[in-house]
Amino acid sequence: MTMKTRPALTLLCATVLSVFATAALAQTTSTSTSTNTESTRLANRYSTFAGSDTNSTALVDGLRNGTSISLETTTTVKNADGTTSTVNTPTTFQPATGKLGYGNVNIALALAEADLNKLGITDPTTAEIEAALNGGSVTLADGSTETLQGVLALRAQGEGWGQISNTLGTGKLGDVVSASETSHSQAGAAHGQQGSEVASNARPEHPVHPVHPDRPQVPDRPQRPDRPQRPDIPSAAGRPGH
Repeated sequence: MTMKTRPALTLLCATVLSVFATAALAQTTSTSTSTNTESTRLANRYSTFAGSDTNSTALVDGLRNGTSISLETTTTVKNADGTTSTVNTPTTFQPATGKLGYGNVNIALALAEADLNKLGITDPTTAEIEAALNGGSVTLADGSTETLQGVLALRAQGEGWGQISNTLGTGKLGDVVSASETSHSQAGAAHGQQGSEVASNARPEHPVHPVHPDRPQVPDRPQRPDRPQRPDIPSAAGRPGH
């Protein structure tokens, strides 16, 4: 009897292991998909700030994993013969902090962007992005030099995000993050805005519903005439024969 049931027991164990393996694989795949989606969402949000999709992806991944970040600034140079050529200037740096969650990555980049915007730098180079994150000097439009404390450097010193925002003079943390999300969302939607307006204008107007006439008022019912009062019944003492 034991020899006959062993194959069935083996098959049962294999089936159970297969179910657990499938569930574990599904959970791993789901987590990986969620992580990739969040990474892509942040990379898309800060692509304008970083200068390219490649740079924004490198920023998000480097801050998330605490690994070295390599960025490139692409500039067009005019040659002596009148032609132009493209020059890529690389910048590589190690984040001053360790691994960050995606929420903290978003806050760090929003603060760095706000710190540069405060100085009038709205299209930063990769060196300026590094200075905003890790600290360093930047040259302003008037030729003066400004030393940035660095969002990640302050974080590494133990300051909270709200405290960092106050130290940098960028205002309330919630306003900084909200403004960053709004500006990047508007920038991403601007590409399709013109087409949307054309499509919207091409739509026929909704017909105006006719106004229903007022219902005629129901005439008031005539009031009933008052009933005549009954005459008083004479008392028994006043009747004849009594």
